[in-house]
Amino acid sequence: MNNKVAIVTGASSGIGRATARLFAEKGATVVGVGRNEKELYAVRDELKDAAGSIRPHLGDVLETSQLDRIVNETVDSFGQIDILVNAAGILKGGSIEDCSLSDWDKQMHLNVRSVFYLMQKCIPHLEATKGSIVNVSSVTGTRAFPGVLAYCVSKAAVDQLTRCAALDLAPKGIRVNAVNPGVVVTNLHKRGGMDDEAYEKFLERTKETHPLGRAGKAEEIAELIQFLVSDKADWITGATYAIDGGRAETCAR
Repeated sequence: MNNKVAIVTGASSGIGRATARLFAEKGATVVGVGRNEKELYAVRDELKDAAGSIRPHLGDVLETSQLDRIVNETVDSFGQIDILVNAAGILKGGSIEDCSLSDWDKQMHLNVRSVFYLMQKCIPHLEATKGSIVNVSSVTGTRAFPGVLAYCVSKAAVDQLTRCAALDLAPKGIRVNAVNPGVVVTNLHKRGGMDDEAYEKFLERTKETHPLGRAGKAEEIAELIQFLVSDKADWITGATYAIDGGRAETCAR
């Protein structure tokens, strides 16, 4: 990944952080976007001896002006964009009966609208480099789960956005794919309202709900993302890849 410039959202934690780290270790210059300034600079400092580097970019993808700034400052600083990874996301519980309109809107805005807009803004620069996009979706994009209505709908939208954009952008030489993780050990559920005790029980439950008997690791998802943006995946576009320990193949239990 030497001489590649990547934008990675959600880079201060979880899958985004693991992806930013891996890209930098592989030699890329990474613009790591996140809202936690302390964690962004911490991951940068952890990689001082890496082949590449991380440029922390404090920003909120809910703000359109911030997305414009991410793209403009990346191009101004580095002259190109080769890779876009949309890993920022939010999960809030709620069924069709009790999901609030504000929770619905926020998940649709952050999980779908910001992804669409940042992809759109990056197109001219990705066309110039014949670049690649990877969107971080979820097993909830392909399967229905109770109690997380808006999150499921938002991730299904990300999957379809990925497929449609892949067809639109193929003539420009831009590849667009998505990864669909099962439960991964990150802060996503805690930020969504789970306390420590509930989260530990949730992770323990993954031994039963995931056929391979465990939750995933952020680093495992990052490895798949890195493959999808590499030359080895040059004939892959419009794909939504399950990486979920077999979770999507199971029935409710």
